[in-house]
Formats: sequence, C-alpha cells, structure tokens
Amino acid sequence: MTAFQADFQPTREAALALDAGDELAPYRDQFCLPQTDGQPVVYLCGHSLGLQPKIVREYIDEELQDWAMLGVEGHFNARRPWLSYHETLTAQTARLVGAKPAEVVVMNSLTVNMHLMLVSFYRPTPARFKILIEADAFPSDRYAAESHLKWHGYDPQDALLTLQPRPGEAAVRQEDIAALLRREGETIALIWLGGVNYYTGQVFDMADITAIGHAQGCVVGFDLAHAAGNIILQLHDWDVDCAVWCSYKYLNAGPGAAAGCFVHERYANRPDLPRLAGWWGHNKDTRFQMPADFDPIAGAEGWQISNPPIFQLAALRASMDLFDRAGMTRLRAKSERLTGYLDYLIRDRDLPGVTRITSDDPAQRGAQLSLHIKEHGRALHQRLTDAHIICDWREPDVIRVAPVPLYNTFVDVLTFANALEAAHREVLVSSLSSS
Repeated sequence: MTAFQADFQPTREAALALDAGDELAPYRDQFCLPQTDGQPVVYLCGHSLGLQPKIVREYIDEELQDWAMLGVEGHFNARRPWLSYHETLTAQTARLVGAKPAEVVVMNSLTVNMHLMLVSFYRPTPARFKILIEADAFPSDRYAAESHLKWHGYDPQDALLTLQPRPGEAAVRQEDIAALLRREGETIALIWLGGVNYYTGQVFDMADITAIGHAQGCVVGFDLAHAAGNIILQLHDWDVDCAVWCSYKYLNAGPGAAAGCFVHERYANRPDLPRLAGWWGHNKDTRFQMPADFDPIAGAEGWQISNPPIFQLAALRASMDLFDRAGMTRLRAKSERLTGYLDYLIRDRDLPGVTRITSDDPAQRGAQLSLHIKEHGRALHQRLTDAHIICDWREPDVIRVAPVPLYNTFVDVLTFANALEAAHREVLVSSLSSS
C-alpha cells in the first residue's frame, strides 16, 4: 500500500470524501462534460481527446469578431494581433514543458513537427546511422522514422532499432535501455522515444536516457504526445535535444489542434543546421522585406514554416490558461492520487483475466492505466460503452483508462471500477452460456 492509499476505500462515501478534499475539484466545472443519448457519461479518454473548456467559445468568438470587423488588418490591429498570436502561448508552453521561452513554439501538427525535427536532427554517417524507438511506439513514430531512414538510403530492417521488454513483461526496464545504449550507442544517430508510451502508459526516465545517449554521442529526442500536460517535464534541464507534442489529448485544445515543439537553446543560432524552411521561420525584422535568402529566427521559432491557425491557437490558449492557474505540480499530485485510486479499486476487485500492464509505481506512469483483457475484451469494452463509460480499446487486447486531474473525479473512477466489474461478470456469464 502506498502512502496515499490509507484513505482509499471501495465505497461511494469514500470517493465522495476524496472529492470533497480535492482542491482542484472546481476545475471540473470549467469543462463541457459529454452526454450520450441525453445521459451523462463518465469520460476517461483524455489520453485520446481532452474535453472542451467552456471558455473556448469566448476565445474563438473574439477572433471571429476581429476577423469580421478588421479583415486583413487583424494581423496587426486585432485585440491580440494575429501576426504575433502564437507568442501569447510561449511563456505558458515553456513552463509546461520545463523550457526557456526561446526553446518552444506552437506550430503545425504532431507528425509534421516530428518530420521537421528528423530532418534537422537525424544526420546519419556510415558508422552512425541507426534510429532507436520503442517496439510498441505509436505508428506515426515508426512510420516517420522509417521514412527518414529510407530517404537517406537505409533499410529499416538494418537501421531501425527497437526497445523490447523482457519476455512476459510489458514495460521496458531502465537497466535494459541503458545496456542497449552502451552496447549499440556508437551506431545510433538518433534516439526517438515516446516520453510516455501510448500503449502501456510507461513513463520513460528521460533525464537518464538523455545523459546516457549523449555520453554515447547520440542525439536524443522525444515524442511527448502522452506526456505534455500529463507529467512534469524539465526538457531544458534534462538537456534534451528536441521534442514534439500534440495539444488535443491532455492539453484539451480540440481535434486536430496546433502542436508544440522544443529545440534546446544550444541550437538557437545554427543557421547551418539542415531544416525545411518557410517564410514564417524567417527573421522577424526582415520578414516583410521578402528577402531571397532564408535567415532563420533564433530558437525554436526558426523551425516555423507557415503562419499559425489562429482559431486553433485560441482554443489552446483557453486550456493553457487553466493549466497555468492549476499548475503542473498540483495537477501531477492529484493525478498520482487519482490513478492510484483506480489501481486500488481494480486490485480490490481481482477480476480474473484482467491484468494491469501499466507500472504500479506512480513515478513510472501518468494519468493512465492500461488493462490487458485475456478474453472477450471487445465485448467487455462494448458493455462499458453501453454503461456510459468512455474509455478506449486498443488492439489486440487492451483497454486504456485515463483519469485526468483537471476534470475527472474519484467518483468517476469508482463508477468505472463498478461498471468494469459488472461488465466482466456479464461477459463471463455470456461466454459460459454460449460454450
């Protein structure tokens, strides 16, 4: 039993008491809570798409009004001029990921930013040409890595290394990562890992991986799609070379939202570094002189290609304002407690064939538990959906559950656990009667 489980009990009274003592509970009222067929749902899918902050409509309406009244002049004369609108997110973004303001920028979408980083930071040589990813990385990471290997003339069969868990285990042990890096490091050009693995929920020790990777001469980057807004990040202090993340999961900026990018300050003034260039990344002082030669902005902004989507940035700003007020320290503390309660309840029920593949160590997981369902997993997930529980199913046999600290409650978690137990019983009875 962890220290914060002393007051955990599998009753509604206990869950209500935990919610009553939650200083972040008022933030739930800042979000639109979904309904299905007129019935409220328990939404535990923030790892896939975060809920809409109520203030989003006001923020976007402000830009619609300025567009209507000002037309093109809105770039300069809107209440928040569009020319510099992305800069209104810089300080908040830097605080969110533990960076200096010049090291971050909000732009493009996740995989586009991933490709931009790979262009600049995957620089293979005959001796050092491999890319290291997780064995169960999100498909986009694998597709992007393989495409760059092929672009440079390498066969992914030879040049793509994957971190594999030990037989019978779901997570990759840190000592195994270190051993692989020390064994293969001199051949690895780029380490590219998810800060939090999307499938298992494993939090990687990014500081240690970066230190070992650099000692071996590797460039180190991270896909933080499941980490930004979920765990505490210190990208600058960890000495990470580059990172990307999306804003539609834990950051609640809406489907297809503008993404984020981090480039360490050591690369701030490296115009010689290969990159795919665009007008918006050009020196702001001379941008409108339309020069023929590209002069990149110092820092992460120099990787911009096009002007940003203002309505998307307005939606993100609405959520980031909430994050900034709540603070990642408080959010992470509640997240550990909330996910810990979910873990406790699932253990308490001891459902045959349902096992957790996410670590039981709070430091090695975020706001997510991935549950391996031995048999009839799809049917079990469908029964949860029918019971107005929104979580997600990942092939071949995993249900992912994300209790998000900004808007989920301890009662939500208890409701899920009760529904899981009931669905498990129904599926078991159904399978026995049909056999």
